Amino acid sequence: MSKQKPKAVVLLSGGLDSAVTLFFARQRYNPFCLIFEYGQRHNKEIKCAKKIAAEAGAEYFVLKISLPWKGSALLDKSLSVPSVKGRPSKNIPITYVPARNIIFLSYAFSFAESIGAKKVFIGAHIQDYSGYPDCRPEFLESFGRAANTGMKNSRIKIEAPLIRKKKKDIIKLGLKLAVPFELTWSCYQGGRKPCLKCESCYYRMQGFKELGMTDPLLEK
Repeated sequence: MSKQKPKAVVLLSGGLDSAVTLFFARQRYNPFCLIFEYGQRHNKEIKCAKKIAAEAGAEYFVLKISLPWKGSALLDKSLSVPSVKGRPSKNIPITYVPARNIIFLSYAFSFAESIGAKKVFIGAHIQDYSGYPDCRPEFLESFGRAANTGMKNSRIKIEAPLIRKKKKDIIKLGLKLAVPFELTWSCYQGGRKPCLKCESCYYRMQGFKELGMTDPLLEK
């Protein structure tokens, strides 16, 4: 009888990074995905996340939460998502959602403790934490320590396997793991095709370009 894989919780957004993280995690763990509907500009990424979880053979839960105070262009449609002209700014962008990862990770730790999982996976990486403070390695380490201090099961660890990787390296890893990139959605807009103007599109396009590839979403 083969040994059962230990359980892990994976934060799954439907984007390229979280998809690679899920397929990475499932090599050694039985992944349970958390997908958040938090009032973002479009629900296309939620639909993509469901498809990706199904493709990975992972159980998933969609949590609908409310952030009525907004404070981000991803939550407030009266604010425009900025277009990138050249390289994105290193300043914290208006697409930053206040404390989003603190909120998501809190749910993930509660879920992990309830199912006996010792790992929580998140797809944060170097190009995120240059602009988003809740994607920084020191934040993830500090949050993990604080959360464990207040829990019965105090041995849950945050895993961020992409944290030091650039987008092209994440894509390269995803190719090895057979990640269905055609099912992912990274664009801040919810159109039929990526807008090719926002910061998320910029980094994704650059990653495929540096590998001499075309983003499969642009081939449809």
